[in-house]
Amino acid sequence: MTTSVPSSHASISHADPFGLDVLKDPLPFQSDLRAAGAVVYLDRYEVFAMGRYTEVHAALTDWQTFQSAAGVGLSNFRHETPWRPPSLLLEADPPHHDAPRAVLTKVLGPRALAKLRTSWLLDAEILVDEVLASGTEFDAVARLAAAFPLRVFPDAVGIPESGRKNLLPYGDHVFNAFGPVNSLVVKGAPRVGELSCWVNAQCSREVLSDDGFGAQIWAAADRGDITYEQAPLMVRSLLSAGVDTTVNGLAAVLYAFATHPLQWARLHANPIPLARTAFDEAVRWESPVQTFFRTATRDIEVGGTLIPDGRKILLFLGSANRDPRRWENPDEFDINRNPSGHVGFGMGIHQCVGQHVARLESEALLTALARRVKSIELAGPAHRHLNNTLRSWEEIPVKVHLR
Repeated sequence: MTTSVPSSHASISHADPFGLDVLKDPLPFQSDLRAAGAVVYLDRYEVFAMGRYTEVHAALTDWQTFQSAAGVGLSNFRHETPWRPPSLLLEADPPHHDAPRAVLTKVLGPRALAKLRTSWLLDAEILVDEVLASGTEFDAVARLAAAFPLRVFPDAVGIPESGRKNLLPYGDHVFNAFGPVNSLVVKGAPRVGELSCWVNAQCSREVLSDDGFGAQIWAAADRGDITYEQAPLMVRSLLSAGVDTTVNGLAAVLYAFATHPLQWARLHANPIPLARTAFDEAVRWESPVQTFFRTATRDIEVGGTLIPDGRKILLFLGSANRDPRRWENPDEFDINRNPSGHVGFGMGIHQCVGQHVARLESEALLTALARRVKSIELAGPAHRHLNNTLRSWEEIPVKVHLR
C-alpha cells in the first residue's frame, strides 16, 4: 500500500478511499491506513489522512489547528457546493460557531426531548405493530430505520407533511458532495436544484409550525440570540443532517442485532438500560459518518509528519472507531462494551448537536421491538447504499420471531 516519503517522513497511499469498492467495504483499507502510520498522504487527492484513534480524536478537539471553516469536504467550501450555504455548525469555527451552537444545544436539549419522549415511544410502538401486522419478514431499512425518523423528526422540526420524501435524497447528496466529484455526486446532481429549493422553502418562518424546533430557532432570533439571517440556515442544518445520519444509525443497530443473535437476546431480556448503549456501540462499530475533512491553520507535525499550513486532512472516524490501540476486539459488536469515547458523532465543539435526538429515536424503536420480537435474523443478503461520507444500507431483509 505504501512507499516512503522522505521529505515529510510520511507514508504515501495510492488507494482511493472514495472508490466504490472501498466504500462498499472500507475495513481492509482502514486497517492498511492505520498500519501505515499516524499520518498518511493520499496522493490521488493530495491530502493527508489520519486513521488512528489518538490522532483523529486530537484533531477533532483542536479546532484552532484543524479548522472546519474552510469546509469539511475535499475542496474549500465556496468552490464545492454553490447550491447550498455553509452549515453554521459543521463549517464554522468560533466566534461564528458559538451563538448557533448555543441555541441548538438548548433547542435539542434534555428538557425539549423529555417533552417528546412519551409520544416518540408511543409512535415507535404503533409503527412496530403496523409492520408486524403485515408479516414477520420485511426490509428493516425501509420499514423501520427510514420510516421512524421520517415519522417523528419532521414533526418535531415543524415542517409540513408534503414533500418529506425529499429529505433523504437531499441529505444523501449533501454528504456525497463532501467527497470528490465521482459517479455518486454526478448521479445526484440533476435533482439538486429542485431539492435545494424545497429545503429552502421549509426553513421559512411562515411554513413552520408554531411549536417545533424550527419555531424555537426563529424565537431565538427574536430574542437576539442569533440573527434573522442565521435562523433559516440553522433550520436547514437540521433538515440536512438530522434524518440521513439517524436513518443510517438505526440501520446499523438493526443489522448488528440481525447478525448477532446473542446480543439481541441480551437486549430482549433487559431493554431499558441496554437500548441506548446498544445504539452507541452500533455507531462505534458501523460508524454511519465515516469521514470528515479539516484544514490545517499552521504548519503542524503529527506523528513525525509535517502537515503544511492550508493543507486538507481527511479524518477517518470509522477507522478510529475500530482502532485496536483504543478498543479491545474492535471488530466485535458487543452491547456489554462501554463505547463512550467513540468518535462516531465527532468530538469537541463540532460534536453532533443532535446526537441525543438520535439516541431517543433508537431507544424508542429498540424498546418497541424488544416488546414484540424474541429474535431477529437476516432473511437474505443485505445491500449497501454507497455514499462518499456515510456508511449506509439500501436494504436489510430480516425475519423476526414474535414473543
